[in-house]
Amino acid sequence: MTVEPIRVLVNGEASNAVATTDRGLLYGDGLFETIACVDGKLQLWHLHMQRLQAGCERLGLGDIDIDALRDECLGLVDGVVRGVLKVIITRGTGGRGYRPPEDVTATRIVQLHDWPMHPESAHAQGISTIICNTRLGQNPSLAGMKHLNRLEQVMARREWNDEAIREGLMLDNTGHVIEGTMSNVFLVRKGRLLTPDLTRCGVAGIMRAHVMGLAAQENMTVDIRAITLTELQQADEVFVCNSLIAIWPVRRVDDTTFEKGPLTTRLQACLARANDDSIT
Repeated sequence: MTVEPIRVLVNGEASNAVATTDRGLLYGDGLFETIACVDGKLQLWHLHMQRLQAGCERLGLGDIDIDALRDECLGLVDGVVRGVLKVIITRGTGGRGYRPPEDVTATRIVQLHDWPMHPESAHAQGISTIICNTRLGQNPSLAGMKHLNRLEQVMARREWNDEAIREGLMLDNTGHVIEGTMSNVFLVRKGRLLTPDLTRCGVAGIMRAHVMGLAAQENMTVDIRAITLTELQQADEVFVCNSLIAIWPVRRVDDTTFEKGPLTTRLQACLARANDDSIT
């Protein structure tokens, strides 16, 4: 008999169930991280944990036992050549109503998923995207965090079924470019990198931070500011990034086309040879 490997842990135990009173289920009261696993190593682990701990502090979820979490994650990915690890932290169970009890114990969920099948052409040649109709609401108190409420992204992702479209770009309710449904966005204009200001909405992605760090090492200027749709359309280069796809050049946004330019290519090469900050 073949024994299936453990793919889900809840508070350190093999399980596929959480309490129906868990506040993550009831209210989206929690956070998550999506971590690439390559050859049993957890990529950019320390950056993920820094964001997770900062988010827990902002939401008042309490301290997370990072050592225990690391051991659980490494146990799940032992021997995995390529996979996706999802870490979910919720406020735990806390009765009915929005006001959380003062004394709650966080729920810790770790899931191992198969690596998504994306065409190699997405990395090499680039992708086509659309501008989504769904807008991101502004809320500085939640901006930057990867909290569990992803309804805006779910609604945006329902807007297309065309396999030729690999991503949708999202604007905020003032019409500024913020991010993709699953990625962060960079532009190149006149030799400078631009990425949207995420102090009012959007997710401050781990790969976004990693790319900006690499750009600084390469003496590339990175401007973080509000970006209009017109600026996006007039960019010399556009690319999107996240922890799983790394960097995808954008070749089309609706009817506007772009070339895969030298800065995008250079940053892809930097990522390929960079210290990946992994643990094993």
